[in-house]
Amino acid sequence: MTKKFPDVKNFILIIIDSLRQDHVSFYNKGRPVFDGVPACRTPNLDAFAKRSIVFTNAYPCGLPTIPVRTELWTGQYTLPYRPWRPLLNYPLDITAPEILAREGYVNGLITDTYHLFKPNMNFHRGFHAFRWIRGQEYDAYKSSPPKRRVEDYVNENYTERYRRLVARFLANTDDFKSEEDYFPARVFKEAAEWLEENRVHDKVFLVVDSFDPHEPWDPPPRFDTYTDPSYTGPRLILPMGGMAKDWASKEEVRYIRGLYAGEVSFVDHWFGYFMKRLEELGYMEDSLIILTADHGHPLADHGKFLKGTDRMYSELFKVPFMVYYPGCEHRVTDALIQFPDVLPTALEILGLGNNARAMQGKSFVKLLTGEATEHRDAVIMGYHEAEE
Repeated sequence: MTKKFPDVKNFILIIIDSLRQDHVSFYNKGRPVFDGVPACRTPNLDAFAKRSIVFTNAYPCGLPTIPVRTELWTGQYTLPYRPWRPLLNYPLDITAPEILAREGYVNGLITDTYHLFKPNMNFHRGFHAFRWIRGQEYDAYKSSPPKRRVEDYVNENYTERYRRLVARFLANTDDFKSEEDYFPARVFKEAAEWLEENRVHDKVFLVVDSFDPHEPWDPPPRFDTYTDPSYTGPRLILPMGGMAKDWASKEEVRYIRGLYAGEVSFVDHWFGYFMKRLEELGYMEDSLIILTADHGHPLADHGKFLKGTDRMYSELFKVPFMVYYPGCEHRVTDALIQFPDVLPTALEILGLGNNARAMQGKSFVKLLTGEATEHRDAVIMGYHEAEE
C-alpha cells in the first residue's frame, strides 16, 4: 500500500477519561458552562488543538470505560455486541499492539485506569511494556483505614456504600505529599520517560491512558480555583448517584462542579508537560498523535451526577477529538466519526492498510487529507451497564 504520510512512523494515542468537550476551552470558547463556576481553562489542550485537525462530532459507540477501549483497541463495535467484558482470546480479538508488533513496532501502555487490569481483562496484551500506576478510584491497593476523616468528605445524606468508596480512595491517596504524587503527574511523567527510553527504536506505539478527570475529584490546591472560596461545607470529592437535589444543596452542587473543573485544569497542566517533552524528543516530527476521551461526565446538567443509562445527553457523549501528524493543517471539522474508525485510520496513516483484518470501523483518512468532507451519515451510541 502506498504510504500517504511518509513522515509518520510512530503512533501515540492519548485517552483522557471523563473529559467533557465543553470543558476544553478551545471547544467552548472560554464560556462558563455553569452559573457560579468560572470557565475551565485548558491552555495546553488548546495549544495542541491549534496544531491539529479538530473533530466536533467524534463519538464512542458503546459506553463506558471498557467497551470504549475495546473499540479503540480493536476497531470493532461494542454496541450491541460487547458489553463490559474482557478482550477475547486471540484470534477473536486482535488488538492494535498485536498488529503493530508484527510490523516491527515497540509498544507501550502507561495508565492508571485500573479497570484494564481486573482479572482476565487482557488489555495489556500485545504491549512489550506496560506500567500500571496503582491506587485510582476504588482500586484494591490499600486495605488500611484512611488517615483522613471520611466525615470531612461526605455530607449527612451519604449512604454507607458511598462512604466506603470515599474511604477507599482516601486510603489509596493518603501518602500524597506533593503535586507530583497525584495521578495525572505520574501518568504523563512516566509516559514521557517511556518515550525517551525508547527513542532508540525505529518506531513505537504508545497508549497514554489518564483516568483523571474521572471522579473522585481532588485537584491539588494550585488548581482548586473554580470552587467558591466562601464555601465551608465538606469536600465532596465523590458525588452520589440519584437526583442531586435529594442529597446535595445548590451550594454543594456548585462546589462539586468546581472540583471537576479544577481536576480538568490539573490534567491539562500535566498534558502540557508531556507535550513539551514530545517536542524536545523530536516526536512531533515523526508521529501520529490522536487525543480523545472515552466519554464526558454528567454534572447534574439534567439532575444527576455520574454516568448511567438514563443520562445519555451531550455532557456524557460529546468528547474532544484531535488528530495531529507532521504537516497537518489545522482546521475544525463537523464530520461524523465513531471510535471503531480510529484504528483503521491509524493503520492507513502508518502505511499498513487494515493489515488484512476485517474491522467494522472504516478509515477517515480522506477527511484528514481534504478528499472528503463527510464520513458517516449517522452514528449510534448506547450505554452498557458496567459489571464489576
